[in-house]
Amino acid sequence: MKYAIFGDIHANLEALEAVMLDAAANDCTDFVCIGDIVGYNANPAECLNLVRDLGCPVVKGNHDEEASQDTPLEGLNPLAKHALEWTRKSLSEEDRSWLAGLKLVRQVRDFTIVHATLDTPGNWGYVTNKFDAMASFSYQFTPVCFYGHTHTPRIYVKGDSVEAIEEQETRINLGKKYFINVGSTGQPRDGDWRAAYTIYDVENQFVQIRRLEYDIATTQQKIIDAGLPEMLANRLAVGK
Repeated sequence: MKYAIFGDIHANLEALEAVMLDAAANDCTDFVCIGDIVGYNANPAECLNLVRDLGCPVVKGNHDEEASQDTPLEGLNPLAKHALEWTRKSLSEEDRSWLAGLKLVRQVRDFTIVHATLDTPGNWGYVTNKFDAMASFSYQFTPVCFYGHTHTPRIYVKGDSVEAIEEQETRINLGKKYFINVGSTGQPRDGDWRAAYTIYDVENQFVQIRRLEYDIATTQQKIIDAGLPEMLANRLAVGK
């Protein structure tokens, strides 16, 4: 059994379709989404429908939560706020209700998924270093947890201490815990514009973070045609 684990799609349909094709080519049998299906880019409904049609486990991201509500958009940067206002108008009430009903944390088979942190998942904190990861490890009751939110792929391992692995793949060892950022499918922020997702090979206990080229020009043009800020299109090309 192989899981394709993806998230931070942010309404980037071309990137999501590239991930789906690569997952099929790598014999993935199951799919898991760690949230933020919508926001920033121009195909929120299409991405939501694709994920929903997979019938796979999904957890809620902060953009999913904001898009599902009618409350004032406070504390957001102008780009995110503009995109979420547009997204709210672009989604149906059924779509928004589906997003609102997503859980913050789920266990899938023998691993856990969350969008942000395990200690306070609804506060949308960021795990950017091993000290941040330590707080989530305290609430992790499975050997592996997959998360997102920072848009930067990263593997943290807890044995006698907590360390970050620079490699983009690792074998799961008994007696250790793994807190793994699967990377962003639709808006990477690690300086690499390519779509990211992670394959978890359960039988071989092997995790691989993959990067894929996609039709970025089409995604950028859709953003501009939708009247969204041009900066949202430009930043895709630099992975920031």
